Parts: sequence; C-alpha cells; structure tokens
Amino acid sequence: MNDMNKATLDYYVELIDNKLLELTRSKPELQGQVVEAMEYSLQAGGKRLRPVLMLEFCRMCGERQPEKYAEIACSIELIHTFSLIHDDLPCMDDDDYRRGKPSCHKAFPENIALLAGDALNTLAFEVIANSAMNGVISADKAVMLISVLARAVGTDGMIGGQVIDLKYENKEIDVDTLNILQTCKTGALIEAACVMGVILGDKLEAIPFAADYAQAMGRAFQIVDDILDVTGTFEELGKPIGSDSEQHKNTYVSLLGLDKSEQIAKQLTVQALGHLKYFEDSVFLTELTSDMLTRRS
Repeated sequence: MNDMNKATLDYYVELIDNKLLELTRSKPELQGQVVEAMEYSLQAGGKRLRPVLMLEFCRMCGERQPEKYAEIACSIELIHTFSLIHDDLPCMDDDDYRRGKPSCHKAFPENIALLAGDALNTLAFEVIANSAMNGVISADKAVMLISVLARAVGTDGMIGGQVIDLKYENKEIDVDTLNILQTCKTGALIEAACVMGVILGDKLEAIPFAADYAQAMGRAFQIVDDILDVTGTFEELGKPIGSDSEQHKNTYVSLLGLDKSEQIAKQLTVQALGHLKYFEDSVFLTELTSDMLTRRS
C-alpha cells in the first residue's frame, strides 16, 4: 500500500479505536466486570476492516466528512467483536486464543464473556438509535441502518451461517453449501458495512454495486483466512494454526485444496475490483482490496 493510502487507513483505524474506547469508558461498580470484558475484546487488535469499509463507501458516495459517522461505523465493529467472543466459547469453536491474547472466556469467567458478547450486540443498535436522537442522522436513516445490520446478524446472516457451520461439523459438504455458509457467516456483515456506508452517503442507487463488491470481497477474504489457517503461524494470526482441521471444519482448502483455493480467491478479488468501477475515487479501496489477497494476518 502506498504512503498516502496507508495514512488514510491509519487515520480510519485510529478514529475507530478512539471511538470504541469512548463507548466503554463508563464502568459502573456493580456491572463493571462485563464492561471490562467488552473493552478487553474490542481492544485486542484487529484490522477494523468493516468500519473502514463503511466510512470509505460513505466517502465514495459523496460525503466529504465521513468521520462524523465514526460512532455509527463502530456499530459494525461491536457486532463483529460480539461474534468473535461467542465463536470462541467452548460450546462453539472452543478457541483459547484470539489475536494473540487469551480469548474473552479465558481472561474472564465464561458467563461474563457470554454476557459481554450480548452487551456488545445490543450496544450496536443503541449507538445507531442515539445518533438519530442526537441529530447526527435522521430517524428514517437510522431505521434503514438498523434494518440492514439486524438482517446481517440474524438467521439470514451471521448467526445463520454459524448454525450451518455447527450442523456440518464432522460432515463433508459440497462447495455450494460452503458458499451459502460463508455468504451468511462472513459475507453478510461485510455487505452490511458497505451498504450502510452507501446509505450514510445518500446514494441508494449504489447499493447493488456495494453489495456485489462485498460478497465477492467477503468470500475472497474467507478463502484467504482458510489458506492462512494452513500456511500461517501463531505469531502472524494470533491463534493456533490448523484449528479448522482439528475441529473438522469444512473450509475451501479442505474441499478444494490449496492451489484451487488461491485461484478462486484471485478470481473473486478481480470481481470485487470490477464492482468498484461504479464509484468515483476508489483508489484507496482498490488497493486495500488487492492487499487483502496477500495479507498474512
């Protein structure tokens, strides 16, 4: 990534990190532990890809000051972090590490980790509603954003994808079913981020192009994740390598092999870049999308 685009990415990430800290600043004495657990997971690192996508699509749709929506962009990171906490729980993927640190249920009691995920989930929608109440966005726009985000989280989105994932543990599935699984589990939240950015940018006619970009990029992102689970290191990923295989998870690599998976990820990235041509001044997102293909974490 060139210096200018790297500076843009760093600006977005710092903006989101600071806003996330503000959201967990208050820690009442009696319920402070759950807020500490929320903050622990929010500050464990991460690329902040989803809120960056939201802000950048907003900018590409004509908003000159997308940073005024930084708190709304945090809503998607709150949801993403909630999903990671729950994914790591013993009843789900049973992972002890996340981003190089003990998982939330290892750093805190398991019941507190569960409640921290629940609290992050509800906080995301509170943030959007408060933005309307404070005059940052209209009530109509808040309803649209909440509708998009809720659908991405629910049975037709992230939670539905996790259900399919659990259903087929220790069972081999075909690629079409895996595509549906990952479209829900990974792609839905990435699509929501992009579409919410378009809504904030008041260019609703661009929603189909943003959604198509997100689905192609989201699937490529997941395939690279599957590849890294085989080729990466603990230091790079912050979690044990080969966990998908140990848990008998269906992945693109397990079904298609490493070479074919890499080929498909490249094809999907090209498709995603093609959808960006609809938007003006997409240089930053074009480079970020290309970099996702060769990332090591």
